Amino acid sequence: SRAADLPLVIDCLRYYAGWADKIEGTTIPIRGNHFCYTRREPLGVAGQIIPWNFPLLMVAWKWAPALTAGCTIVMKPAEQTPLSCLRLAELSLEAGIPPGVINVIPGYGPTAGAALVKHPDVDKIAFTGEDATAKIIMADAAATLKRLTFELGGKSPNVVFADCDLDAAVAGAEFGLFFNQGQCCCAGSRLFVEESVHEEFVAKIVEKAAARKLGDPLNPETTQGPQVDQAQMEKILSYIQKGNAAGAKCVTGGSRFGSKGYFVEPTIFDHVTDEMPIATDEIFGPVLSILPFKNVEEVVARANNTHFGLAAAVWTSDVKKAHLMADRIKAGTVWVNCYDVFDAAAPFGGFKRSGIGRELGAAGLASYTELKTVTMNLD
Repeated sequence: SRAADLPLVIDCLRYYAGWADKIEGTTIPIRGNHFCYTRREPLGVAGQIIPWNFPLLMVAWKWAPALTAGCTIVMKPAEQTPLSCLRLAELSLEAGIPPGVINVIPGYGPTAGAALVKHPDVDKIAFTGEDATAKIIMADAAATLKRLTFELGGKSPNVVFADCDLDAAVAGAEFGLFFNQGQCCCAGSRLFVEESVHEEFVAKIVEKAAARKLGDPLNPETTQGPQVDQAQMEKILSYIQKGNAAGAKCVTGGSRFGSKGYFVEPTIFDHVTDEMPIATDEIFGPVLSILPFKNVEEVVARANNTHFGLAAAVWTSDVKKAHLMADRIKAGTVWVNCYDVFDAAAPFGGFKRSGIGRELGAAGLASYTELKTVTMNLD
């Protein structure tokens, strides 16, 4: 909350506040004696459905561009974390946003969420969550042909080449997976490591993961808190069992931590192969899969061998190799020698089943407007 969720909320609100008086159309020279121009108009009522993993930031990513564009909002927060959203709605009234502009409808997906998606007076649905739910939303929205934007799951490849700063890559890989207890849609859960540095890298990251301090999330010395609830913890533990059953080598962790709360040990599997469930499915927990590779051509093909395409990272000191990987990996965001670098100005979203449209930046604002063309006869 202190390091990411709240500071990024403030950045997002300030960024889009700066856009409010800069939404412009264009003039277009066309045939004949005509004056042609475009307008960006508010899309209308924006239905917004958010997940639980960043309960403040997900609100800001949806509210800020919608308000800037002039839309009104009906938001359904995740049933696990509604209080942050409700508190922000209270603060919006205190800040002077008129009643009725922001509306919060707590509830469950099949009831509150479905009603929002099907309602004929809702013009758009913006959803962040898993692709299975997005398919249901897409089907339910078909009757009214609502505008849709989706930011969905990932199984992001994190590629470490032998020529990189190995210590920086270890720190980046550890943060890229274990941040927020692994509950990030863009977590670097498939860690591809070049064979020549594989053993050294594994030893370093195991040492780093084993040093994580699990405990009370209100204690500033804690580096890993509990999973969101029992169901999520049990899902993560079931995938750890699948990894063991598939023949992957668990080199650290692999169990529940303690008997109170929903804690899972930082878990790393080595010698994972591409077809194992821990390499294909989004686990959404502190479980890292390490996959050795030989060369660029091989790792590009394997990195792209997934129906996800949300994010990726590349660690290398070779500029040509970095640009080649950024060009060829099919993902909405590619980080080079860093991980989880976010800014409200940088668009974020996925290729393939990781989403439709983009959050943040000018692209995130455009999805809350309709583009109108006006043509006037000057004869």
